[in-house]
Amino acid sequence: MKRSLSILALTGTLAVGGLVGYELNTRTAPVTASATTQAVTSQTAPDTNLSAGSGAQGQMVQAANGTYDGGRARTESEANTVQVVKDRQAGLVYVSVRESSANSAQAQLRQRLQQQLPFTLPDDGSGSGQAQTGTGSGFFVTGSGDIITNNHVVEGASEITIRLHGDKTEYKAKVVARAPDFDLALIRAEGLPSGAARPIPLGDSDNLDVGLKAVAMGAPFGLEFSVSEGIISSLERRVPVGTRGVEQSVIQTDAAINPGNSGGPLLDSAGQVIGVNTQILTGGSGQSAGVGFAIPVNTVKKLLPQLQAGKGGVIQTPTLGVQFTDLSVLSAAQRKQAGLPAQGALIQEVAPDSPAAAAGLRGGTTAGLQLNGQAETQGSGADTLNTDGDIITAVDGQTISEGDDLRRAIIGKRIGDRVKLTVQRAGKTRTVDVTLSAFSFPTSNQ
Repeated sequence: MKRSLSILALTGTLAVGGLVGYELNTRTAPVTASATTQAVTSQTAPDTNLSAGSGAQGQMVQAANGTYDGGRARTESEANTVQVVKDRQAGLVYVSVRESSANSAQAQLRQRLQQQLPFTLPDDGSGSGQAQTGTGSGFFVTGSGDIITNNHVVEGASEITIRLHGDKTEYKAKVVARAPDFDLALIRAEGLPSGAARPIPLGDSDNLDVGLKAVAMGAPFGLEFSVSEGIISSLERRVPVGTRGVEQSVIQTDAAINPGNSGGPLLDSAGQVIGVNTQILTGGSGQSAGVGFAIPVNTVKKLLPQLQAGKGGVIQTPTLGVQFTDLSVLSAAQRKQAGLPAQGALIQEVAPDSPAAAAGLRGGTTAGLQLNGQAETQGSGADTLNTDGDIITAVDGQTISEGDDLRRAIIGKRIGDRVKLTVQRAGKTRTVDVTLSAFSFPTSNQ
């Protein structure tokens, strides 16, 4: 039997379950089919939960005043959700992978999941010498069969097959390109009948508000075609994403997301993709806490041209080639003792032949502060801190308040881009231009 896959990059445990919400904004006016359909197909129509109507807002309305459709009581919000699902279900894809090795990324992820889950997953041949399989989700982005999913769903797979909603036929798929640092991948289905690929329109994740509807579609725990609904809970979350675990902005939702939802779409009330479901967080109780995360769709839109031109490769992100200490994690007493500012990235080491070395950045040479385990030098396990290295305080004019600000700024660039670093050296501030490359520095944070 197959196991469904997900990823957890935050503390906590994966678990089954979800939260059941309730609707406070019930309409008394009937919902017509044309009005509901327009909310989905126009792509710019407002969320019917937020539009003006004759019903009370923020108050419970008696069920007797509800909307009826063919004998089934429905609120306007319910009718909208039903229409969104009907219009977009053909764009959902079930992804199955076969692992070539017990040491593959999928197999290792499966082992971590088994350790985190408070119950035993169905046996799929793990440890029996049989080929291991996993499932995830995805969605069409083009009519030619291009599918977006999570990188952790397909990485290490020796064989990928997909199925469409309502169709048991399996189609082979191949990886077009992967973006591991963003946990995204583009796969392409082969041999699809004409018109079978139904792309789901991509929305704008920069134009969202907390409280808007969020509909998650996918195959949690291998349960094909499951839908959960919630709201956008926060747009201010940053969590570790991708293979390097760089903290990136994500959409938080209380729509139930579980293993197997990975790579599936998070939709708005207009039926547009606003995110790619990727992670969940629980409080360690073994049950869903209603905290799920989705990669913003604008990240997908930014990377899509590179993914489509990938030819089976990996989209690399640039690096500086430095080890540094986040000054914000030092105590005020430590910073005062060493004469360091309150924030910035204090360079400990610059790798030879790296972009940072080519730009003339300098690492520290004098151990001026004993850490005693109180602060961590990022990219180094040193117990002492070299305090005379360059301090990066801004990237392209954006202040470095914490170490991850620097990591996010660099990972968001492309190879060949030039960045302006504001650097303090020996008490003086200077600007350094750096041309970024895909330099490999195994122990570096950048």
